[in-house]
Amino acid sequence: MAATMHVIAGNADQRLRLDAKLRREMGETVLSALRDPRTEDIVLNPDSRIWVKRQGEPFVAVGTMPPAQAQSALGTIASQRGTVVHHDRPFLETEFPIDGSRFEGIVSPVTQEPVFAIRLRPRKVFTLADYEAAGIVTLRSDARNRLSRRSTFAEDVRGMGHAEILREAVRRRKNVLIVGSTGSGKTTLANAVLDAIAELTPRDRVVLIEDTMELQCRVENHVGLQAVGAVTMLDCLRACMRLKPTRIVVGEVRGAEAHVMLKAWNTGHPGGVATVHANDAVSGLVRLESLVAEATAAPQQALIAEAVDVVVFIDEEPSLEAGRKVREVMLVTGYEGGHYVVEYV
Repeated sequence: MAATMHVIAGNADQRLRLDAKLRREMGETVLSALRDPRTEDIVLNPDSRIWVKRQGEPFVAVGTMPPAQAQSALGTIASQRGTVVHHDRPFLETEFPIDGSRFEGIVSPVTQEPVFAIRLRPRKVFTLADYEAAGIVTLRSDARNRLSRRSTFAEDVRGMGHAEILREAVRRRKNVLIVGSTGSGKTTLANAVLDAIAELTPRDRVVLIEDTMELQCRVENHVGLQAVGAVTMLDCLRACMRLKPTRIVVGEVRGAEAHVMLKAWNTGHPGGVATVHANDAVSGLVRLESLVAEATAAPQQALIAEAVDVVVFIDEEPSLEAGRKVREVMLVTGYEGGHYVVEYV
C-alpha cells in the first residue's frame, strides 16, 4: 500500500512540475491571452511572432516566442500527453494541458521553426435566446409568431425565426447539420442546440462523439466519447450504438463515420446534431457526399436527403459584436432529378 501511495504522489508531483514548466515556457503573453474571455485563437508562426484572434476582431500580433522556448513547450506538452514530438514525429495534435483547448503543434522538418495553434474551448454556453439577442440569428416577425401544425415540418416552421426553427427541430427530433468554415462558430452553435435539448427534452439520453472535447451538454443522461490515439471517430460511433442513445451528436464529421452516422440518424436515432466544414448550406450536403464516399462507393444522396432535416450555415460577421452570423437555414425534403430538394427559411 505504501509503495502504491508513493507512486500516486510521485505522479501528482510530476504533473504539477510539468504544468508549472509549461506555464513558464508559454510565457505571460500567451497566458494573458488565455485568460481573456474574448480570445478565440492563439497562434505562433515560424518567425517567432505570436498572434491572437479575439471575438469579432481579426488576428493581431501580440508578442514573440523564441524557437528554443517553443520547442521546449511542445516537448513538455508531449510529455504531459504521453507522447513525443521530434524530427520523425513532427505533428502534435492534442488537448492543451492548461485548459483543454484544441492544440496543434508542428516542428522541423515540416516547418522551419516550431509553430502551434491553440483553439480555445468556448468559455460559456450561449443559448438560442442569446443568439437572438446578439442578432446572430434572424428574428421572426409578429405575423409569423404562430405554429399551425400543418402536414409537414417545412410547412410548420415556414416564417419562423431561425432560433425558433431550431427549437422546433429539437422538439420534433429533426436532425440538424451545422456548417461553416474553421472558426466560424459551429461548435458554439452546436452547444446552443444541446442547451435547447436539455431545456425541451431533458429526459433524452445523449451520446457525444468528438476528437477534441469541446461540446458542453447539461442533459443529465449523457455520455461523451473521445477519439484518441488509435481509436477513431468511426470506432466511437459504432460503440455508441450499443450505449442506447436517444440522440447522437458528432462534434465534427471528418471521414467515413459520416455514413454510419447518417444511417443511425435514419434508423431509430433521430434528433441528432453534427458539424461539418463547408462554405454554404448546400455545400454541407455535398461535403457529406465526399465523406460518405470514404466508406462506400455507392451513391448516397438519397440517404443524406432522408437523414438531414435542417442545415444551418454560420459565418464570421465583423460588424456584429459576437463576430458571427447565421447566413442560411435550409430545410431538406428530398432528392430528385440529381438535386437536393431544399427550402431556405
